Amino acid sequence: MTIEERRRFIPLAMRAALASVAMAMFLLALKAFAAWHTGSVAMLGSLADTGLDLLASLVTLYGVKLAGEPADHDHRFGHGKAEALAALFQVALITASALAIGWRAILALQSPQRTADAEFGIGVSVIAIAATALLLLYQRRVIHRTGSVAIMADNMHYQSDVLLNAAVIGALALDQFAGVTWADPVFGIAIALWLGWGAFKASSNAIDQLMDKEWPEAQRAAFIEVAARQPGLMGIHDFRTRRSGAHEFAQFHMEVDPALTVAAAHNIVENVERALRHSHPKVEVLIHLDPQGHVDTDNPLVEADVTPHWFGKRM
Repeated sequence: MTIEERRRFIPLAMRAALASVAMAMFLLALKAFAAWHTGSVAMLGSLADTGLDLLASLVTLYGVKLAGEPADHDHRFGHGKAEALAALFQVALITASALAIGWRAILALQSPQRTADAEFGIGVSVIAIAATALLLLYQRRVIHRTGSVAIMADNMHYQSDVLLNAAVIGALALDQFAGVTWADPVFGIAIALWLGWGAFKASSNAIDQLMDKEWPEAQRAAFIEVAARQPGLMGIHDFRTRRSGAHEFAQFHMEVDPALTVAAAHNIVENVERALRHSHPKVEVLIHLDPQGHVDTDNPLVEADVTPHWFGKRM
């Protein structure tokens, strides 16, 4: 997908992000009333998760908007890492909510009580599942047309909400119809643990981006394989990658015949860049040209003995 095509699709991705925010606000109001009306700890956990969904949707909206803005003079690599910083802020809120819900559930487990009007809470959860399913269908259409990574992540998050609302229905049904009074606080504890696990994963991904963690090995190998197939390329070393929000960056040193003219070597570089843009359109590539056999004496990767197996490989 070209830059022009991505810009044309940004309004569509923005509409999907706005739909996500609107859905989260609707569910937040609905579940707040249901949690107050029923006194259910499981419903309270679902309410907290929906509040976090609203924050996540707002971050997605911000990320999609930011993705449409070009790099500026002070941010030559774009503004993608703002998403990681926002994610860490969300992690703090998720962790606090999980602790609060878990503590209340433990207290309720010590003196279990029947929830009030569980049928109402079940009805609210069914509405939430149906509304979330509609949002998921719309988001998938947008993902199919735009390939937006931000909307894709939001879609995966809302898929887990369907399971969470199903758990609330199970807790309320067991409490109301089977007389299992401890079901609601137990489900509340389970939801708190689920929120804590989500916070851990979110923090891990955010820290990986902030620390410029390399791509997965399979993705790196696939990228290098495309470059290695291009005529005139005789070796690759110092291959480095990183992510910043929805943007990806790759750089490496490329070896060619030292007898080539500058113009001929430049043509080879352009062919490699063209092939990589075709196979990896979302990656910004930076290539440094070296004569074959050149050895970098100031390579920090070599000094640290962290050179992957394809560095310095002769094709």
